[in-house]
Amino acid sequence: MMQRLACAVAVAALLLTTATRATQSPQAGRNGVAQAVSLDNALTAAVTRKDVPGVVAMAANRDGIVYQGAFGMAEVAHARPMTVDAIFRIASMTKAVTSVAAMQLIEQGRVGLADPPEKYLPELAHLSVFESFDSGTGAYTVRPARKTITVRHLLTHTSGLGYNFTSPIVRDFKPRDGEKYAAGPLLFEPGDRWLYGTSTDWVGRLVERVSGKTLDEYFRERILDPLGMSDTYFNVPESKAARLVTVHRRQADGTLVEQANQPTPPVTQFNGGGGLSSTASDYIRFLRMLLNHGQLGGVRILSADTVALMGRNHIGDLGVGALKTAMPERSNDFTFVNDGRDKWGLGFLITSAHVSGKRSEGSLSWGGINNTYFWLDPSRGVAGVIMMQFLPFADAKALGVYDAFERGVYRTADASP
Repeated sequence: MMQRLACAVAVAALLLTTATRATQSPQAGRNGVAQAVSLDNALTAAVTRKDVPGVVAMAANRDGIVYQGAFGMAEVAHARPMTVDAIFRIASMTKAVTSVAAMQLIEQGRVGLADPPEKYLPELAHLSVFESFDSGTGAYTVRPARKTITVRHLLTHTSGLGYNFTSPIVRDFKPRDGEKYAAGPLLFEPGDRWLYGTSTDWVGRLVERVSGKTLDEYFRERILDPLGMSDTYFNVPESKAARLVTVHRRQADGTLVEQANQPTPPVTQFNGGGGLSSTASDYIRFLRMLLNHGQLGGVRILSADTVALMGRNHIGDLGVGALKTAMPERSNDFTFVNDGRDKWGLGFLITSAHVSGKRSEGSLSWGGINNTYFWLDPSRGVAGVIMMQFLPFADAKALGVYDAFERGVYRTADASP
């Protein structure tokens, strides 16, 4: 596909906005180009309004990138403009990569979806479930779990494990003297509910235990290097640290306060549930691999059957419902596309019904706590990544930018022949 790059520059106060757009071949006509310009303008306006300090957005089809743009600032204090190769802390967008790693082991017959993870991780044996918890005193009672966790439960967030920002019990729980819990206690019996939590952390440990490699080594060898994801790391090298976007925090009055980038000690314990930093272009390669049924550029990462399996409902009649935050400083309350009706596959939220002007039924998606988001739409052959970098998660203005981006991508797609 022929592409041409166009640049637009707008200045609003101290915010420099730059956009680089890849458009379709001339056959797409003026309408497709006009829609892309309209998308540039919408994202530029979000920066100008100071809804977000900066954003990188990228969309692709199975053949390649169809839109890319960088807007605003990567570092306000030093007037460093955002660029399309900016590196973001993608947090829970790591989970999709970890899930792919686990599915590779399942393809090889080294792990089974129905296996109890204690087969590989003895620390997950003999788990307890909360019977009661007093939020005032912290007093609690537990009992042995009646059901056994499976690998499928971990991949679908139906294990009973929560996060401290999705459960006030997890947030406030302190074991009594002499008691130790490697995991849990569980908030409910495995398979009884869906709750976003630390399940994928344990999937990462399983990958390490079965493969004999650290997650960092495994990702690099089996996913990142084969896909050409050369800017994705648990530890961003010093030579690329200047491309890291600073994190902001939304204040009660709606303003955003920048947190200066600080040198951090190298990570030596790798977390499957979060921890990667990446670029929009790297992550869009990962999504294109999934759009192309497990392969990209002649390199196969998963079989087509495995990719299809990951996109099917694996929680049965359970629904993925809205979550009330237990830590407002980290996350707002967050809802999903079709609350209570959406499903979960092996690593992804599954949209249960077509959204007008946006993704199709069966689309897969998730995000990261610093307001980074992605979706892929297998039926339309479209994927998108939008990266911002501030807390709390599910910020209303960030979600508004995400919505405008996604709708703009589909308008551009609809304008193409």
